Amino acid sequence: MRSPLDGDLFVSDISVMTEIHKPLATLPPAVQRFVLQWGDMGSQWGVNRTVAQIHALLYMTDRPMPAEEIAETLGVARSNVSNSLKELLAWRLVERRPVPGDRRDHFVAETDVWEISMRIAAVRKEREFAPAIRTLEACLEEASDDPKVAALQRERLETLHGFVTSIDRWSQQMLKMPPSTLQALIKMGDRVAGLLRLGGKSDGSAG
Repeated sequence: MRSPLDGDLFVSDISVMTEIHKPLATLPPAVQRFVLQWGDMGSQWGVNRTVAQIHALLYMTDRPMPAEEIAETLGVARSNVSNSLKELLAWRLVERRPVPGDRRDHFVAETDVWEISMRIAAVRKEREFAPAIRTLEACLEEASDDPKVAALQRERLETLHGFVTSIDRWSQQMLKMPPSTLQALIKMGDRVAGLLRLGGKSDGSAG
């Protein structure tokens, strides 16, 4: 039996334990990079870093994972994982998946990239566009009866309101379309953009 006083052997054991429990150490380097950078990108988009990392981890995992394993893999607190999973469930980006013989909750991610993008767009629309439209409408209503509000100020409020509501209607139409139709529209848009670029070159050469 080894003693902790056995010097090199004890230090070696500590290094092995540290490596085993190092966050993301069980994942291939490419997956580690993806999870970390997805978390960074999420924070830039206004999404909690842990929420984005959990989504990335589950997206790259081929089996349901319990919250305890997610916490251990990412090296974050169990309570943080629990709150982050609630957020992802609300976005419908993950779902619970029962595992025979295990009473714990397990989670899997939606892996269809079109479904992911549509669900994110739907939540962002509700959280960002809807409040913006309500605010602009309230401002316009107040401005209509206030003689201190200049005509230019009303005009700019109306212009912004018209722009935001137009984008909101467009996004609503996009969200109602099946993914196959959206893919066709994107491909069509690429062709149209190419034709417009060619047309611009032709106009330039003619001049």
